[in-house]
Amino acid sequence: MAIERLPHDQVGEPLFPTAVAPGGVFALASHARAKVALDFGIGTSEPGFNIFVTGVERSGRLTQTVSYLQEVMKGRPAPSDWLYLNNFRRPHRPRPCRVPAGMGRRFRDAMQALVPDLRTALQHSFEDEKNQALLQAPSARLQEEVTQQFSALKAAAEEIGLSVVQAQTGPTVVPSEPLQAQMAEMSAEEIAKVQAGAQSIAKQLSDISRAAAKQQPAIAQQVKLVATQIAEEAASDLIADLSLEFSAFAGLQRWIEEMRADVLENFQLFSAASPDSPPVPETPEQRYSVNLFVDNGENHHPNVVIEPNPTYEKLFGRFEYRQAGMGVETDFTLLRSGALHRANGGVLVLRAEALAAQPVAWQFLKGALRDGEVQIDEMRNPNAPPLVGAPRPKGIPLELTVVIIGGANWYHTFLASDPEFQTYFKVKAEIDHDLPATAENVAIYAGLLQELGGHHGVAQLDEDAVRRLLGHAARLAGDRTRLTAQFEILEDIIAEARICTPAGPITGACIEKALAQRRARNSRVEDITHERIADGTVLIQTAGAVTGQINGLTVRDTGDHSFGGPSRVTARASVGRQGIINIERDVAMSGPIQQKAAMILQGYLAGKYARKMPLSFDCSITFEQNYGGVEGDSASLAEAVAVISAISQIPARQDIAITGSMNQRGEAQVVGGVIQKIEGFFRACAETSIGLTGTQGAIVPAANAKNLVLSREVSEAVSAGTFHIWTVETLEDALTILLKLDVEYDVRHSSEQFSAMIDSKVEDELANFTSHLDRCMSKKD
Repeated sequence: MAIERLPHDQVGEPLFPTAVAPGGVFALASHARAKVALDFGIGTSEPGFNIFVTGVERSGRLTQTVSYLQEVMKGRPAPSDWLYLNNFRRPHRPRPCRVPAGMGRRFRDAMQALVPDLRTALQHSFEDEKNQALLQAPSARLQEEVTQQFSALKAAAEEIGLSVVQAQTGPTVVPSEPLQAQMAEMSAEEIAKVQAGAQSIAKQLSDISRAAAKQQPAIAQQVKLVATQIAEEAASDLIADLSLEFSAFAGLQRWIEEMRADVLENFQLFSAASPDSPPVPETPEQRYSVNLFVDNGENHHPNVVIEPNPTYEKLFGRFEYRQAGMGVETDFTLLRSGALHRANGGVLVLRAEALAAQPVAWQFLKGALRDGEVQIDEMRNPNAPPLVGAPRPKGIPLELTVVIIGGANWYHTFLASDPEFQTYFKVKAEIDHDLPATAENVAIYAGLLQELGGHHGVAQLDEDAVRRLLGHAARLAGDRTRLTAQFEILEDIIAEARICTPAGPITGACIEKALAQRRARNSRVEDITHERIADGTVLIQTAGAVTGQINGLTVRDTGDHSFGGPSRVTARASVGRQGIINIERDVAMSGPIQQKAAMILQGYLAGKYARKMPLSFDCSITFEQNYGGVEGDSASLAEAVAVISAISQIPARQDIAITGSMNQRGEAQVVGGVIQKIEGFFRACAETSIGLTGTQGAIVPAANAKNLVLSREVSEAVSAGTFHIWTVETLEDALTILLKLDVEYDVRHSSEQFSAMIDSKVEDELANFTSHLDRCMSKKD
């Protein structure tokens, strides 16, 4: 057995050195594992090696991960621009084109300047008199030929007394006026001869018109060839200059050649429209527009894109629309990029909880990672207006790393709910919840605190402030030998200290004030609880000794604040055969762990006192004034002391509280929340009418000694000897401190002797119970 009373320097905040070392968050041991995983994930181009970053809240898992990724990306070249260009052969399938960063904007501007120049050049060329004559020459030749034929035929008609006149239905053959005067005296044969001549002339007229009509397509083709030649002469130099400027880019070269052919084929689009002419379905500005889909012209390295709301449209892009009659329409110029496009070549960062709320986007994201391509699909509401001519753009190759960031619960949720999760996210980057307080880690941590101070306008934290923050980091970690990785909580404290002290340096007193104000804001439930202890509403004794009664220690968490306090544990022993009766269990107010602890206590008693004969006793145990249920095994030492006190009739001290778990061999086991539990009992003692007596204190398992990072108030009381903290290794150690035999424990009795006295008393009382039970059973028989 080993009992140790701890000095104040082993229970207060540890005093760490305040030397500063550079390094940043990912130089801390808590983030080292995650750093290696991040470097591996973003350093490989193999498919599926995307990353899930997990860790506790406030450990910088988002902000610092993004900052680290941005630093890594600074060493890489800028990603490409992406353009969407018109596909002249298949307009519904616009074509993506990759160009170096900055070249997309340059090409777009060049095309925007080219189209007006083409319009001006083509209009001037077609308005030129020489070109107008060339365009009109084929029609003029045909017209002249037809005119000559009509003239010859008209002369032939006049020779036989006929005239060719223009009627509404076309040229018509009629008798001349002299012939009309003579026809009354002409014979039937002469009239038939005139009619035959008229029919012959009419037929020849029809043949001339028919021959002219047949020549019209050839004439139109000749005109088109001439017009194409004119257009080519007007546009060739402009397009050649554009082609020369972007000759180094094969994709653009191919499209420029296709555009050149399309301009020559559709040069009429550039003609000046008259006020009464109908609107054209597509202007040259639309047809030859360049959609600068992803512009990295101002980026010097790959992007780290955070998408807080990963809907399908936010990730994969969307279509914009313009009104078209009763519906809407869209085209390739109205395609808009998503986060996947903007992050292409770099890193896309998503929050796990936000992605989990978008199951459709998650399925499409897996598909994009599987295919190595990001494709925009139209996800329209079925109740939306009808859409005219929606394009189906070709996909863009996907070359990026996706980083999902979330708590461990979200990692396991994805892992359990989707069998494909590990296929696409093969790298886990896990941030530890704390880190060892080695000299190197403490120095880097101190440097981080100074850096965080700079974020809030603090030129420098003084040594006392840094030391106080480091001590609080150990308190948050719940371990004197470690520091919490939740450094963002400390950043909040620095910010609050800056608000409290707007001018001057941040000192230890400023930090202490900020911590006190934070506690005051969040401790309403704690204050009410201790007020009820102080006024006697909740029955807690902090002096004297009572049989079968002990002060156990509990901890409560309200979400933004946790606090501890005493809870009276009582035991009542009597003759019987049930052994330990757990009242909380019988009324369904305890959880399985608390029930297990009660059964372990039964096992301990049986193993220690029933080696030769069965135990014959009843002993009920309960947490007094407990109306909300109880769970956990951290009160099993207190329950054991109360039971042994009740059986042996040895009073238990009320000025000492105890927390700790125990196994069936009576060994004290580590428990959680010891900081809050001890501070809660200290406050209960200090605020009662008798105050601190100098004998009060708390007992914790020896394994919890390193977890004691108590407040200054408690550590000062320990230093002054008005409050004490003991560590024990076994239940026997705790009994030695808590039970008051008629013979007081002093230097004349070893702890082994004292424990033997208690065991003897327990065995005697158990024998008495058994004897009474046997007599009762005999009388009954």
